[in-house]
Amino acid sequence: MLIQNIEAFIIAITILTLTPGLDTAMVIRNTSRGGLTDGMTTSFGICSGLYVHAMFSAIGISAVLAQSAELFQLVKLIGAAYLIWLGISSLLAARNVGSSLNVTGSVKTSQLDAIRSFREGFLSNVLNPKTAVFYLAFLPQFIDPQGSALIQSLFMASIHFVIAMLWQCSLSGLLSKAKSLLSNPRFLKWMEGTTGAVLVLLGVKLILEKSPVSS
Repeated sequence: MLIQNIEAFIIAITILTLTPGLDTAMVIRNTSRGGLTDGMTTSFGICSGLYVHAMFSAIGISAVLAQSAELFQLVKLIGAAYLIWLGISSLLAARNVGSSLNVTGSVKTSQLDAIRSFREGFLSNVLNPKTAVFYLAFLPQFIDPQGSALIQSLFMASIHFVIAMLWQCSLSGLLSKAKSLLSNPRFLKWMEGTTGAVLVLLGVKLILEKSPVSS
């Protein structure tokens, strides 16, 4: 197995991907601007940016492992605590959630500029500090210290890539329904609450779990 707890990783990253956020808003906006192809090209740019975050995360993980096994465990504990904090924040946000995404307007197909669409998606992801911090906290939880941090990080980014592409392209193809759904406060509240609960439980599980690390 390339990473530890792969089932937990897939479940967590899927739920997080389905949660409406900046990436979802970008895909919907560009689909409204240029149709399905524009939305799919934007999604490809967004998902390509995940590899940048994975590489930087792997560099940090490798540097920590080179220092000591104890330091790696400390990083994992800090990361797990961060996930719990994100989860609690989502649970609190679910209490007062409203329509957080601007998904108004109808699809008005214009001439596609594939380079522009890819660039917008790629930069919106790479320059998003929340994604960078999340990857730094999330990926170490599933790294096997005995293997290559870079290969494992890229493998996890690839899983995230596939899940995100499927979700975002589906949204792009079903824009009219997605707009109604993402504008529904009840749906957003449910998503925030579900995401928060999953993150808290995952963080607690990771803190309590003792994974062997050789020094």
